[in-house]
Amino acid sequence: MTSPSAPYDLLYSETEEELRSAVRSLLADRCDAASVLARAESGRPHDPAVWQTLAAGIGAAGLLVPEKLGGQGAGHREAAVVLEELGRAVAPVPYLTSGVLATEILLGCEPSSPELTGLLREVASGRQVCIPALPLTLAPGAPLPAGVRDTGAGTLTGSVSSVADAVAADVLLVLADTGLYAVPAAEAVLTEPVSLDLTRPVATVTLDRASGTRLADPGVARAAVAGALLAGAGLLASEQLGLAEWCLAETVAHVRTRHQFNRPVGSFQALKHRLARLWLDVASARAAARAAADALATGAPDAPLTIAVAQAYCSGVAVRAAEECVQLHGGIGMTWEHPAHLYLKRAKADSLALGTAGHHRGLVADFAELPAP
Repeated sequence: MTSPSAPYDLLYSETEEELRSAVRSLLADRCDAASVLARAESGRPHDPAVWQTLAAGIGAAGLLVPEKLGGQGAGHREAAVVLEELGRAVAPVPYLTSGVLATEILLGCEPSSPELTGLLREVASGRQVCIPALPLTLAPGAPLPAGVRDTGAGTLTGSVSSVADAVAADVLLVLADTGLYAVPAAEAVLTEPVSLDLTRPVATVTLDRASGTRLADPGVARAAVAGALLAGAGLLASEQLGLAEWCLAETVAHVRTRHQFNRPVGSFQALKHRLARLWLDVASARAAARAAADALATGAPDAPLTIAVAQAYCSGVAVRAAEECVQLHGGIGMTWEHPAHLYLKRAKADSLALGTAGHHRGLVADFAELPAP
């Protein structure tokens, strides 16, 4: 069992609140619910203009990257704030995949070669979107896939399914049997099924003797991917928190103005109880998500346990909040025009991303040395 660390700082700093304000203002202006729904219906949900402003204008893409490598030199707490706001807007931008997962993988390879540092600078500046060719459902502690092999001279063959945001990629990070490779997205063939979450589409990536640049050997690459999955799972809890907060706020606003029997439906005791319970769940989720972000930022020794707790809890809260949002909006909540279904689909997809709640509960039991029943 890991030794306890210092108490976590769950409060937001002034800098984090300023970052939140900038991101929320951008999303309110250019990523409102109607715009997100329209792009989802178009089949190409990603908005390059919004991504460029978020990544380069605000500097979100380089938050985790040291200044000497072209980034902002911030940390996981700031990245968590960005993900909260992206969750509140179900924004169709590849921040989790490129700004967090790919960045963590590249940093985990201890960038020293010109190829690796050059790619990291491009990602941090927002000039390129770099997507890990890994299944979205791949969980920390799970065996890493071995679906791609080196066929000689740096050419790669194989396929990986359920790769999130692959359609937005300029570069794919491919884990092969001989190490980690950067592969131009044009070298891959994408098969795009209809995704449950239209704002974060998945695709099967197929490589047929694709050319790639080797960035790390197998041992370093696998350790970097494992570290990125852990960090991604911890920060995903903040996205789930933001999603749940939006659902709670919108539902409370609706039941205050929706009338039945000449009184607001929010005055009915049964609905008060449901919303009070949801408020408590969201408040607890906030504590869990902030603890995970702070554990990552400080390198706490019990970070894996804290992250597993956050994912095991926040995953269910996001789904419950989205379900309550749909149900308590009544008939309008079931319509395509209302954004509630976007939040429910994102919550459901996030409950599978980077490990299910059941997987993380198993990790909690392992870390806490609890015997199986």
